[in-house]
Amino acid sequence: MNRVMGVAAILAAVAMTATAHTQSRAPLIQTAPTAAVALEPAAGQRVGVWQPRAGLKQVPIWPGNAPDGTLRPQPPENVETYKEPPEFGGKSEAVLDIAVPTMTIMPPSGRNKGTAVIVFPGGGFQKVFITLEGTEICDWLTVQGITCIVSKYRAPGGNDYWDDGLQRHITPKIMRALQDAQRTIRLVRSKAKELNIDPNKIGVMGFSAGGYLVAQTSNILTPAYKPVDAIDRISSRPDFAVALYPGHICRHGKFDPTLPIFKTAPPTFIAQAWNDPIDPVCNSLMYASALDKAGVSTEMHLFAKGGHAFGLRKKNEPVGIWPQLVERWMKQIGML
Repeated sequence: MNRVMGVAAILAAVAMTATAHTQSRAPLIQTAPTAAVALEPAAGQRVGVWQPRAGLKQVPIWPGNAPDGTLRPQPPENVETYKEPPEFGGKSEAVLDIAVPTMTIMPPSGRNKGTAVIVFPGGGFQKVFITLEGTEICDWLTVQGITCIVSKYRAPGGNDYWDDGLQRHITPKIMRALQDAQRTIRLVRSKAKELNIDPNKIGVMGFSAGGYLVAQTSNILTPAYKPVDAIDRISSRPDFAVALYPGHICRHGKFDPTLPIFKTAPPTFIAQAWNDPIDPVCNSLMYASALDKAGVSTEMHLFAKGGHAFGLRKKNEPVGIWPQLVERWMKQIGML
């Protein structure tokens, strides 16, 4: 393991310390919209299916209705907007009530490296912050010659989430967001020739709740749904994985019992800030330690400051170097 901190035993011990310190002041897994910490609501909600900017292609990932529908009956899909500084386009968007999961393909703007990255935005499995942790991330990756795919997976209730009414976490019996994530990986791999990518250079990158999908897709290779066509015979294992401030792994000081860890998981990069008020750093510490114990090549970077949902927003702070670290790591493992 390429360590920024000490050996796995130290990681586990520090994880427990971090958990105990955080438990009295913040939930142990995400309980609020991923970017609500940093974003000020602007125009509110508008009813209508989210659409990418002109020139980009948004594709439904299922040939018909998504398996198992939604957690409960819900309103039509709608978009929530947030005010942003001019350098970030003046606004950011989160998608709510997603019943028809899609992937948006963003081709490389630089020399095509033959690599693809599927991005899972965060949102606490209540919504999907598709701009801050989706298209903005792809704007950086495509310049590197990478084909980037933004996943708009089912929410709310696609995976473990905080229920405001019940004031507790709910783990649904059916992990619909995982179904969508696995299907997206298979679908992208099936389109390797069409997208001009190497089917053995397909990675995943996730933020907060999306980081949990990174961990799940890296380790859960058995289909989370009944196969619907020939595409579901294709492997859903990513070839590399990047998890930024992942959540849902550290649960009340213990490792998520529903997340198996296998030595077949791909090389993994993890980054988080120690002062994250939403997803405590024990999520990254515990996951890195578990991967290392299983013999998976793992690199972890912890920053003193950065908070939660920093995305690409803090370029002038130490945490802002994480994209460059990812690029160097991808080159080191032969994926860029």
